[in-house]
Amino acid sequence: MLGGLSPAQFMHKHWQKQPLLVRQAFTNAVPPASLKTLAALAAQDDVESRLVTAFDGEWKLKQGPIARLPAMSKPGWTLLVQGLDQHLAEARELLDRFRFVPDARLDDLMLSVASDGGGVGPHFDSYDVFLIQLAGRRRWRIGAQRDAVLRDDVPLKIIGNFKPDDEFVLEPGDMLYLPPRWAHDGVAVGPGCITGSVGFRASTAEALAAELLPRLLDEVDSGGKLYSDPRQEATSEPGRVPVALLEFARRAVEAAAQAPHALERALGEALTEPKAKVWFEPGEPLEPGLGASLDRRSRMLYDAAHVFLNGESFRAGGRDAALMHRLADRRMLTAPEVARLSPGARELLDQWTEDGWVQPLKP
Repeated sequence: MLGGLSPAQFMHKHWQKQPLLVRQAFTNAVPPASLKTLAALAAQDDVESRLVTAFDGEWKLKQGPIARLPAMSKPGWTLLVQGLDQHLAEARELLDRFRFVPDARLDDLMLSVASDGGGVGPHFDSYDVFLIQLAGRRRWRIGAQRDAVLRDDVPLKIIGNFKPDDEFVLEPGDMLYLPPRWAHDGVAVGPGCITGSVGFRASTAEALAAELLPRLLDEVDSGGKLYSDPRQEATSEPGRVPVALLEFARRAVEAAAQAPHALERALGEALTEPKAKVWFEPGEPLEPGLGASLDRRSRMLYDAAHVFLNGESFRAGGRDAALMHRLADRRMLTAPEVARLSPGARELLDQWTEDGWVQPLKP
């Protein structure tokens, strides 16, 4: 899949460094969804989709749900269906091919279906991306452009001064990897073009802090200590923030971050929090003699002291921790492995199956 490179070699030479084009990375490539299936998904409220058109040179963007698509014979349109791995097992299987990158960074699989000439214009992503040609053909132009200026007259983030350095036409089975902020423009060559896009999570420091701080504050146990200032003197500057109050606030925030395992729990819970439109179907406790597998929508991670599943954290140690790590790494446990769980861990696994987070794995 990586053009003769091992995952370790790819990460060392290309990850976040330079593009890689692999011809026939996926032999006998088959899209995980047909156009009919994609159209049906795009019409649903719980599926993130977009329709981009460039009819008569005018760019337009319509957010889903998309009730009706243009005819494939009409050039210049693209349907984007995000998070397909949350809805189709085949898409989840394709996404799993890229788990040589930590799950904490792996985001989702998007499918783009386009008529002749369809695309979203030259743009760049703030994250790494693998572009997999699954049906039809697409012409890609790419460039290591550092002076990109976005147009302000269109509803998309399109580069107005795009300067490509290379050009490739991808056939079914071909794959192109691009590091963050590499400018690229993909245009369908002929109708029925389907391209898979494997994207990765890349939060800014500010966004990550904004997500973690509320969780950290939940960890604070001050015993209900109130701010007090018995030595406050009369002031002629009532609008000034008292220094003592500032220090009281600083100590509160520092205490939240320094509480044992608080940051670890906050990060693990944030990284496994399901997306807004993800929901799970309730199930039944796991029957004896069966294995278990993570539901395709579930996110599971672990660290030295915890396992994290769908925004919740659990302490784990010893053999139970080793087995839970195996569940996170392989996304499944065999029946003999399930049988080795302690009664408490087995009870937790049953709760996860009732919540729909874990599914029975039949022999």
